[in-house]
Amino acid sequence: MTQMEHHHLFSNITDVLSASQRFFEDLEQRHKAQVCVEDISDILEEHAEHHFHPYISYCSNEVYQQRALQRLTNSNATFREALRAIEQRPACGGLPMISFLILPMQRVTRLPLLTDTLCLKTQGHPERYKAASRALKAISKLVKQCNEGAHKMERTEQMYTLHTQLDFSKVKSLPLISASRWLLKRGELFVVEETGLFRKLASRPTCYLFLFNDVLVVTKRKSEDSFMVQDYAQVDHIQVQKMEPSEASLPGGGNRGSSVPHPFQLILLHNSEGRQEKILLSCDSASDRARWITALTQRERQARGPPNKGDLLQVEITKAYLAKQVDEITLQQADVVLILEQEDGWLYGERLRDGETGWFPEDFARSITSRVAVEGNVRRMERLRVETDV
Repeated sequence: MTQMEHHHLFSNITDVLSASQRFFEDLEQRHKAQVCVEDISDILEEHAEHHFHPYISYCSNEVYQQRALQRLTNSNATFREALRAIEQRPACGGLPMISFLILPMQRVTRLPLLTDTLCLKTQGHPERYKAASRALKAISKLVKQCNEGAHKMERTEQMYTLHTQLDFSKVKSLPLISASRWLLKRGELFVVEETGLFRKLASRPTCYLFLFNDVLVVTKRKSEDSFMVQDYAQVDHIQVQKMEPSEASLPGGGNRGSSVPHPFQLILLHNSEGRQEKILLSCDSASDRARWITALTQRERQARGPPNKGDLLQVEITKAYLAKQVDEITLQQADVVLILEQEDGWLYGERLRDGETGWFPEDFARSITSRVAVEGNVRRMERLRVETDV
């Protein structure tokens, strides 16, 4: 590796190590002074406010780490062979390198739940409860900065990349790069039936959608990383309708049969121009269709307000999952997730500890069936949202 590649891959990991060691040493000294440790809230508050800032930089650079690791693995044969040999060592436990690179992020995001446990255990001791509450606030502020840093860096990098890949030469240009815009989902879909502008896609019966938080951009692929923009519309001017296979048919019929496996209709309303575009799309699987509809109707669901959390299925994550697409969520073992939707082996849910949402495979979780545990989790989530609103 070059020095720059080494920096991109490991970021400020040595600073994180120093902060972690200093934290451990303070905990160890407290344990030596008190065999039965009464409280560590003051230590947590002190380190969150004054010593844990390296975590913010490390988490913010996560996008560069993943990109550097992928680039080195794909293009550097020597690196790839050395990495494979290291990952096979017993000390690695069969885990890939990325699982070690994300450990600092996993550690810091666990701290609010651990600190909240201190709050629960000290409710009968007013002074200790106040100290635990202050520690929870400080830890939550740190974690919020870590999450915001990671999101901001990832979104900025993503938007600059897409700015170079989208060709607006056929339509009025859209100023893509904005601090308030980010990508929710992207992917290629089969065009079953089109009207108006979409007839231009007839020679190539697919379209590639880029869904941002505020606008949907419809394109057709020119090459692996180049797309010709066909149209776009504000998310507020989009209508989505799920359809059954019997309601849609493939153009031309033929040997492919008359039904479309997983169709949905997309309507783009251009009120200012007095026109409307309709497109009937099809997905490869029921889960893919569900994920597109969930992403496209996100604002509608937010407008309706949150569902009753006590009525939702809860699951506990049995093994860590690393998100592979923008609409998925990275989860740690023992995370609790409230399930909002499920389809064809995939679950869409809200992570209890911070409210983040996303899709993940069903086989990474097990249902929580105890009513007492479910109600306790809901109460804890509501309390955490209040206590950690920093």
